[in-house]
Amino acid sequence: MLRQRSKLGMQDRCICTYNAIRQFPEAMMDAPSPCTCFQLRRAARQVSQVYDQHLAAADISLNAYSILRRARQPRPLGELAEALGMDRTTLSRNLKPLIEAGLLSTQPGDDPRQRQVHITAAGKRRLQKAQPLWQKAQDEIQARFGERQMSELNRRLEALSNTLQTDPTA
Repeated sequence: MLRQRSKLGMQDRCICTYNAIRQFPEAMMDAPSPCTCFQLRRAARQVSQVYDQHLAAADISLNAYSILRRARQPRPLGELAEALGMDRTTLSRNLKPLIEAGLLSTQPGDDPRQRQVHITAAGKRRLQKAQPLWQKAQDEIQARFGERQMSELNRRLEALSNTLQTDPTA
């Protein structure tokens, strides 16, 4: 991925989008992007906004909600990162405000070098308050996109994720 400084600041662009914009800046402004990464990121941002709007009533973001849901049982940091599709550094950065807010806690694992992450009682209450709001967001997306299309999209995204997790050299 290529990082390019724009007038608006740092933006992530894949090389095909970057080159197309350089060669045909006017034509590319409103043309559909051939870049899968761009399409996925744009859709993800829009979907995240819907969830975040609903979850705001529980004072929680979609990212925090996802972390809390996957930390209902104590889990090693690396296992939690893998379940979320994040690297450990990104997860550690995202855990900090949740720990400071008392929604999560960490403790040493069986191996003292390993940290276990688990939800606190306050985190469980927040998750319980957020769950119906998450469901409303889920229902809104499904109503707008269609039940069959949503099911097919989720199936294909899961297949893509599984494909990308496998080592192509193996």
